[in-house]
Amino acid sequence: MAEILRGGVIGAGVFGGHHARKYATLPGVVLSGVLDTHHPDRAAALAMPLGGRAFSDLTEFFDAVDVVTIATPASVHAEGALAALAAGKHIYVEKPLAITLADADRIIAAAAKAGLVVACGHQQRVMFQAMGLFDVPEQPLRLEAVRHGPKSERSLDVSTVLDLMIHDLDLALALSTGEPVSVEGEGTIDYSGGWDAARAEVSFDNGFTAVFDASRMAPAQKRTMKLVYPSGELEIDFLTHEFRNTTPYALNPDYDQTPAAKDQLAASVEGFLAAVRGEAPRPIVTAGEAARALDLALAVEQALEDGRQGR
Repeated sequence: MAEILRGGVIGAGVFGGHHARKYATLPGVVLSGVLDTHHPDRAAALAMPLGGRAFSDLTEFFDAVDVVTIATPASVHAEGALAALAAGKHIYVEKPLAITLADADRIIAAAAKAGLVVACGHQQRVMFQAMGLFDVPEQPLRLEAVRHGPKSERSLDVSTVLDLMIHDLDLALALSTGEPVSVEGEGTIDYSGGWDAARAEVSFDNGFTAVFDASRMAPAQKRTMKLVYPSGELEIDFLTHEFRNTTPYALNPDYDQTPAAKDQLAASVEGFLAAVRGEAPRPIVTAGEAARALDLALAVEQALEDGRQGR
């Protein structure tokens, strides 16, 4: 593989712009192209100032790149991911990996068969790594996560569970060695026609309980997490980057000043590129881990639906 990787982005929206700028500025990679068949003018406006090209033909685009970020709407993540893998390209897929488990399994199988790297954009794991939270030797007993935001036109092709809550579902799965065994939930369908607010409680086979509260119709942003351990508690405010820790385990109070926490996307993309080059054994979040978060998210959606039908 070329010493300098050629990065490509499918999707010229907000997240596509973020990824294009990372490929244009990170060491060892250049932005080669942006593909957005629905918005070619937007693709050109994004790519050209960053030294890349806008493409309208998929074959030409794949010929021009070595690695591909899928930053399209979530409902078509699998389509772009499978096309890129079929073309022999390593991929970074924004979360969620797909919107069905069948598509997630297809992505995992295609990558395994071709020996290609798949990373997924659950970027807040970077912050937990910087904090040192994954090094705590105890298993948490309980997790309470709140992730609220005001109304937005972004990501309305999926529910707030796949848009917002899935971040905290992934973190809960990463923190606990247990497996989810039951899910209860209730939600609100409002302006998008889908679940715009949801609350779920997940029980794990090791006694761990996780409660998730997500909304994209809240009056203001709120992103917090409380973790209860046998030896103490940890409360995190994701917006202020402050935490209160009564456990005996030393966490990094200045984690938000580390390069990784300051730019979680850059750290996540660098982890992907390191795995592609063989410098790291895996990306920060693998396709299998992303599929596990998707599986739990879909279980939450089913619980919401069950709750609605039971009313």
